[in-house]
Amino acid sequence: MNDLVSTLAATYPKLKFVAAESFYWCPETSEVFYDQNRGEDATAGWSLLHETSHALLGHSSYEADIELLHLEVAAWSHAVKIASMYGVAIDNDYIQDCLDTYRDWLYRRSVCPGCGTQCLQADETSHYRCYNCHTRWHVSPSRFCRAYRRAEHKASAPVFALQHYR
Repeated sequence: MNDLVSTLAATYPKLKFVAAESFYWCPETSEVFYDQNRGEDATAGWSLLHETSHALLGHSSYEADIELLHLEVAAWSHAVKIASMYGVAIDNDYIQDCLDTYRDWLYRRSVCPGCGTQCLQADETSHYRCYNCHTRWHVSPSRFCRAYRRAEHKASAPVFALQHYR
């Protein structure tokens, strides 16, 4: 992996590659963080290429939850292109497994706590609204935590307490 880090750093001098305990892109500092403890594990190189792709594509933020999934798909697509320049093939099953974590996260956030219908985010992106039972709920802004939802109801509707879902 050190060879790949060196190659990417030489190819993309505007990016800084920083050893860390996980893989992520920091748009504020133009730093790509990578887990140097993963050694020669192929998935580590794939993750590094993925985070580098976020940087090269200029990904810095997202408004709606579905937009995050689109950013992840774009970064993996770009990572596949970069990988081919270095003779590396990224396993599509690995990509789909990674994307499944975001799909699962999105699904858990979008299920109505009132009736169980899958819904879309409302205009206010921190809320969802059910078109079936008209429940509105707030979701945590963090993509790294479990999908906590707090339902907001009109006075005539039953009130739900903070619910924890896996």
